[in-house]
Amino acid sequence: MLLVDDHEIVRRGTREVLERSSHIDVVGEAQDGDEAVELARTLRPDVVFMDVAMPGSNGIEATRRIRAAAPATAVVALSAYDDDQYIFALLDAGARGYLLKNARGPLLIAAVFAANAGEVVLDPAVAERVTRRIADRRAIEAHVEPEERLTARELEVLRHAARGLSNKKIAAELVISVRTVQVHLANIFQKLSVCSRTEAVLHGLRAGIITLEETSESA
Repeated sequence: MLLVDDHEIVRRGTREVLERSSHIDVVGEAQDGDEAVELARTLRPDVVFMDVAMPGSNGIEATRRIRAAAPATAVVALSAYDDDQYIFALLDAGARGYLLKNARGPLLIAAVFAANAGEVVLDPAVAERVTRRIADRRAIEAHVEPEERLTARELEVLRHAARGLSNKKIAAELVISVRTVQVHLANIFQKLSVCSRTEAVLHGLRAGIITLEETSESA
């Protein structure tokens, strides 16, 4: 078991809770994402409890790197944030679950065993939203014909829009006209049944069309 959190008091409290079980051995602690990746590579823990917001590499990036370096290690987010953008970004990065820091001890202990057994672990406060997202994805896959889905170019436009670029800047990035960008955005709005860029980006995040990293200006 590896604990990742930039607050020592949080790590200490979580360790004390987990070690109430004689079957859980906390083999290491990390205070940021980079350290977490290195410890996961060397210690090969069965389960990692991962914070989201940390200095250096955040929990999202660290989760992705750990899943690539140690595929057998199950990562479970343990966060104070219950925002959809964090929940879905962590799950998209390969986390096996998402718990909130106000979870009681028995839930944390049970989550370790469940994650190690290959089960998805979700805090009751976020489970409904995740279930709804899965249902939305299945509905889209089942009922939307391929030609009604976003094209590769429309996805590019949406990702640039998610970064906050203007139509003019998107046109320059993709070497197309501003008018063409406007047409692509109109098609995106129609296909996603939304009326604005913000709604399109939020829909894209929920549906897994775009990731949280693609909303960053540096993406």
